[in-house]
Amino acid sequence: MKWTLANLITSLRILAAPFLLYLAWSGQKTWFLILLIFSLATDAVDGFVARKLNQVSEFGARLDSWGDFGLFVITLLCVWRLWPELARREGVFIFLFMATFFLPILIGFIKFQRLTSYHTWLAKASGILLSLGVTILLIWENGLVFRFSVGLFMLSALEEIAITLVLTEWQSNVPTLRYVLKNRGRNPDFSK
Repeated sequence: MKWTLANLITSLRILAAPFLLYLAWSGQKTWFLILLIFSLATDAVDGFVARKLNQVSEFGARLDSWGDFGLFVITLLCVWRLWPELARREGVFIFLFMATFFLPILIGFIKFQRLTSYHTWLAKASGILLSLGVTILLIWENGLVFRFSVGLFMLSALEEIAITLVLTEWQSNVPTLRYVLKNRGRNPDFSK
């Protein structure tokens, strides 16, 4: 069954994207922040729900990756629209984040013709920290946590690239590079 509770939670993040754009382009910062925080929370909750209710699936991993991709792109556009001076001030870190975000995707598409959807432990941790960093940045204009989270996100991207280079066939929900190396040639089920 594709439409589990976890996948419905992920779908809320995808459905929020046009509303985030509308709120940003109409200058509604407060409502934008509320919906953004809700969307970021769905990213933290959907995987937890999937694991707790035994709803982990390849479809769910791919849906989550598309939800993350859409949310990150939309958020970047909206931040430039609503907080242009803040975006300029944090421009180097925003650029590093964008490059770090898109490079593993590009390499994954070249090798496997799809989003990688690894959801490594480091990616989960950096995603949570990045969500917190973006929230603090937009509400209090303090970039310290955001900058640190971009650094952690860069490490996560390097791990994802290494996983892509090591795997011989696409897998979703890969916990770590170490796990891939340890199980190379055995084709384990990474979704457990």
